[in-house]
Amino acid sequence: MSAEHFDVLIMGAGLSGIGAAYHLQKHCPRKTYTILEQRERIGGTWDLFRYPGVRSDSDMLTMGYSFRPWTSTKAIAPGEDIRNYVTETARDAGIDRHIRFRHRVERASWSSQDATWTVTAIRDNPDGRATPATVTCNFLLSCAGYYRYSSGYLPEFPDISRFAGRVVHPQAWPDDLDYAGKRVVIIGSGATAVTLLPALAKTAARVTMLQRSPTYIVSMPEQDKIANALRRVLPATWAYGLARWKNIGYMMYAYQLAQRSPNFVKTAIIKMVRKELGPECDVARHFMPRYNPWDQRLCLVPDSDFFRAIKSGRASVVTDQIERFTESGIRLQSGAGLQADIVVTATGLELQALGGADIVVDGQRVDLARTLAYKGVMFSGIPNLAAVFGYINASWTLKADLISGYVCRLLNLMERKGTRQVTPRNGDETAAANFVEKFTPGYMQRAVDKWPKQGEKAPWRVNQNYLRDLWSLRWTPLDNGVLEFSHPAVHSSKPLLAQAVRAAK
Repeated sequence: MSAEHFDVLIMGAGLSGIGAAYHLQKHCPRKTYTILEQRERIGGTWDLFRYPGVRSDSDMLTMGYSFRPWTSTKAIAPGEDIRNYVTETARDAGIDRHIRFRHRVERASWSSQDATWTVTAIRDNPDGRATPATVTCNFLLSCAGYYRYSSGYLPEFPDISRFAGRVVHPQAWPDDLDYAGKRVVIIGSGATAVTLLPALAKTAARVTMLQRSPTYIVSMPEQDKIANALRRVLPATWAYGLARWKNIGYMMYAYQLAQRSPNFVKTAIIKMVRKELGPECDVARHFMPRYNPWDQRLCLVPDSDFFRAIKSGRASVVTDQIERFTESGIRLQSGAGLQADIVVTATGLELQALGGADIVVDGQRVDLARTLAYKGVMFSGIPNLAAVFGYINASWTLKADLISGYVCRLLNLMERKGTRQVTPRNGDETAAANFVEKFTPGYMQRAVDKWPKQGEKAPWRVNQNYLRDLWSLRWTPLDNGVLEFSHPAVHSSKPLLAQAVRAAK
């Protein structure tokens, strides 16, 4: 029996996947599509993460969809509110009827002879059995995110098995964990740790954030007063659009200021922290990173909740390194010890591209690290494939929206030209940098050698600038001599794949 066929297959039913389906329905209404989602519910990240206090790390006026106003008064929103927003978007647009849950994509194989992807997934059935499922499509759009869902990153801690308490990772937060009245140590200093500390401190006996080195932490109001004022006097769409552009402009200004005057921005952030915590706190030790602002993402806290938890005496920050675990806690390299009933390993993510699926083109397995990213959307030598990867210096959805619109433009052009295959050809362009430049967090450095590269000039550059991408993805011509449009009857891409693939193992 032949596999079921669709014009477009979308991987993932999270924020990006539902947005892509909306654009596809609006701009390519004749195209058939399906969404394969490995989890049981809509939401992606916002369904996976259930740890206390989980919330957006960007304002929802830019993290929300361009086509659906975010109407809550909270600009920094709880995770459950975001998941509901995504779910309601899918329901209202009828997108939820196109989702196949519990389907984990393992392999996508392209045939130039047929101009078709054959996608193999593992379907987790309610009875616990796992069975293979195969779907074919003309175009594959990965909205599967950038990290592994099955488990987060966990370093090897000496003697961790000796610890008599409970060890949990935020990516797999247990429903039965009772931390009320307990001593909790959070290992880490990123957005997850900074979010957990004030949430746990509400009921825990004591919360300690143990970090090897500091992170820049910036407080902003949970509610956007200007956006809320605009809603009172303007239609929702107008108010949302104005507030969205206001915040886009501010994010771009703040990032460019940090790039051009890093010492000025660093001084301003540290001054704000000193004002929050007072002279008693050793700000230089615990809150002054060795790197410049935006070499890693800034940690955003709403209404100073992180700082208020520390000032209350229920939480603290310790900057040190782990020597080993003991039965009752953690021994530090300084000789000090931390007593704990619960240890939370907020130690980061494990990055993976395209949901971890193997990509095969004409029988050869593609090594993504040997491809170049075309406009940050497609990959050299790989036909009819696009992937969503958002900004490191702004809201993820800003670029996800642009990429989805770009893919729709491309599909419509292919239909007008009567071609079934489109492939970025890099010609003489060679790799000049990693997929994301000048960005140094551990989770990125651990995986950088497995990701696509970028070239020296457009369109092989991956922009971290919304206005540049707005022009590049929405307004520039598609048929620019770099994209090769072809038809399987007269062209096979086999001979031209040598730069992007390696022999199948």
